[in-house]
Amino acid sequence: MNLGLNSVLFGGHDMDTAFKYTKRCGYDGIEISAIDGMSEHLVLEKWQELAPAIKDLSAQYELPVTAMEQPSRDPETMDKAFQAAAEIEIPVINCGPGGKSDDEESLQEAIQSLRALAEKAAGYGLTLCVKAHVGSCIYNTPTTLRALEAITSPAFGLDMDPSHIHRANENPVDAIAQVVDRIKHVHIRDCKGRQDGPGAPEDQANGRGDIDLLGYIRVLHEAGYAGPVNLEVIGAKEYGVAECVAIAAETRGHIQACLQACGGR
Repeated sequence: MNLGLNSVLFGGHDMDTAFKYTKRCGYDGIEISAIDGMSEHLVLEKWQELAPAIKDLSAQYELPVTAMEQPSRDPETMDKAFQAAAEIEIPVINCGPGGKSDDEESLQEAIQSLRALAEKAAGYGLTLCVKAHVGSCIYNTPTTLRALEAITSPAFGLDMDPSHIHRANENPVDAIAQVVDRIKHVHIRDCKGRQDGPGAPEDQANGRGDIDLLGYIRVLHEAGYAGPVNLEVIGAKEYGVAECVAIAAETRGHIQACLQACGGR
């Protein structure tokens, strides 16, 4: 597995800070945030200007960019994301499903949209991933399975996030076993309780919450998953560098311990 973090954790700081401390915390890679309002890292409206700097930082810190998170399914926005990813050599783009929970029309619209976007991703040699998200049309294992059954393109895969599955009142360890053969990216974080949001940034650090992340990582390891596992912590835009580094370092240690416990490292 390639252990990394989403630069959104350092959303209140520049990209150099995100790369530098991701490397110093011992991660293998980094996911670039293209999430409007949460960071100013990969701003897609000016991706041509930013791409050289991102490539330079990746080389400087010897930290490959393993993924991009861009939550919208808007075709024009996605076109920019695909172009940027191809230029920077980012293999995976993670998006959100959108829509409304328990609404069949919304689910079918999302599936059609994701199928079309996966075809475009394939044309760029990229992989498009979507994750179950609280409140969206794909929000639990049954709706995830419906999307995976309907979209068979090899350029489409699942971004598995245990915190959303936990908040859908499921056991993420049981859930991941049902979909592990289609996982192409993992967003990892912990969560206390089953409320709508993931909680305070520090409570999203692995080991702080209620999720059996050791069991979750064991399933990934036993299935032979070798893709990106990126910590995604939201809500830390006003945090100082030291606070962000504490979350990143704590999680890196927890993941390493989990991998060692299951024979993964």
